[in-house]
Amino acid sequence: MRVEDIFHQPPPPNEHPCWEDPVLPSVLKRILPESVLQAIEPDLTRLGHDLINIVRPLAAQVRLPTITHYNAWGERIDLLQTSEGWRTLKNLAVKEGYISNAYERKYHEYSRVYMFAKCMMMTGDFHVIMCPFGMTDGAARLIELFGNERMKDEILPRLISRDPADSYLCGQWMTESPGGSDVSRTETKATPTTTSSTDLGAAYLLDGFKWFSSAAEGNMSVALARTGDLASGSGALSLFVVPIRFQSFPTPLSNNIQIHRLKDKVGTHGVPTAELSLNSARGWLIGGLNEGVKTIAPMLNITRIHSAIHSIGSLQRCLSIARSYATVRTVAGGKLLESIPLHMENLANITILYAALTHFTFGAVSLLGKSECNVATREEQARLRLLTPAVKGFTALKAVTAMEECMAALGGQGYMEETGFGRLIRDAMVEKIWEGTVDVMALDLIRATRDGYTLESFCQWAAKIISRSPVKSDALLLLQDVINQLPSLFRENF
Repeated sequence: MRVEDIFHQPPPPNEHPCWEDPVLPSVLKRILPESVLQAIEPDLTRLGHDLINIVRPLAAQVRLPTITHYNAWGERIDLLQTSEGWRTLKNLAVKEGYISNAYERKYHEYSRVYMFAKCMMMTGDFHVIMCPFGMTDGAARLIELFGNERMKDEILPRLISRDPADSYLCGQWMTESPGGSDVSRTETKATPTTTSSTDLGAAYLLDGFKWFSSAAEGNMSVALARTGDLASGSGALSLFVVPIRFQSFPTPLSNNIQIHRLKDKVGTHGVPTAELSLNSARGWLIGGLNEGVKTIAPMLNITRIHSAIHSIGSLQRCLSIARSYATVRTVAGGKLLESIPLHMENLANITILYAALTHFTFGAVSLLGKSECNVATREEQARLRLLTPAVKGFTALKAVTAMEECMAALGGQGYMEETGFGRLIRDAMVEKIWEGTVDVMALDLIRATRDGYTLESFCQWAAKIISRSPVKSDALLLLQDVINQLPSLFRENF
């Protein structure tokens, strides 16, 4: 029998990533004022169609990046080349305002909700573009908060630009082989040097080795380096703006930075992640001397929310495929999967988890928007501090398992690379590690409670939410009891 003569499964229809999603519209309706929702609806509608018709077909063009260390004459060039598909996605993300929507603040404190709604819609088709763009977002916030006037005039506009020819991409160089998440063991040293008229502040020369550096194809990075002795741990670290390549620089790496190798990762294959050596690389201090950890904290808070959005956005795409497949796949007796109660019960359970994670994450997003626009109350600021590590850790912990269930909902077809489940799952797995493991997030959450006020105010807020529930179930009463006990439990144990 010829392959043309066998049964061929009709492909599932494409669902609109916003309006046919079972959760995102209700999140936006709950958080946004009616006027803002009406204003952004046309853009979200247009974006969904562009994702289906323009972006999704680009998936096959995203390939592994490559590095050429030497040219034909033995000269060290470290020529990093990304795939055509990756570069196209990067340019599309810039034009889409992946970052700029948040900093233009057209919708004031709701701009972050608008921005992250678009980011979530784009996640499933953009091959972890959130990694370099999330770090660029965080760097923009650092310069907005701590940068000097020259940084704000010359760098910030490029970090938030909508023009691919003008925009900068920024990395984040923290991880070193002695410490991993423990930056107190950072070996990279920064030495003051003569400041010239072209410098963007106090100039230093950085020498060291960064073991895991994403966005290696970027224009700049922010890097932690030691400005005191190793015995002082993280208390002797400062933060620096380090140029990698600006638009006027040649394509190979410059500024005395060399790529040792590109990392061979389980997933996130489109993202160029490198081991880098800094050999008297020039950088400029941002924030206070020996206050690097404190200075970089706002960036970590933003990248952790990007991480959570990547987790739920990846789950959204997997669930959309599984849900759509159930409308076209027939089983014994010619019944569609959507008519099989057991199958639909599994999808319903996944949808409940997805809904919980999405509402949870956008609660933190809403608070971030208020904080950045200086309209958050003290209680809201404290809640944002508490929720940020919780959102990042919990979404990373739960999303991948649910994505695997979506893959299984297609049977053997789901295990085929062409459906996209494999890439989405491999890419989302990294969120249990990037920007801090689940355990690191748990420890950070505990640190957030040590001022006393943060946990007390959170419990008061949670009690109000529970009291508004129209259903007074035993489970809800048990939850209320746990909330009441939390402050004393934390005082006794932490």
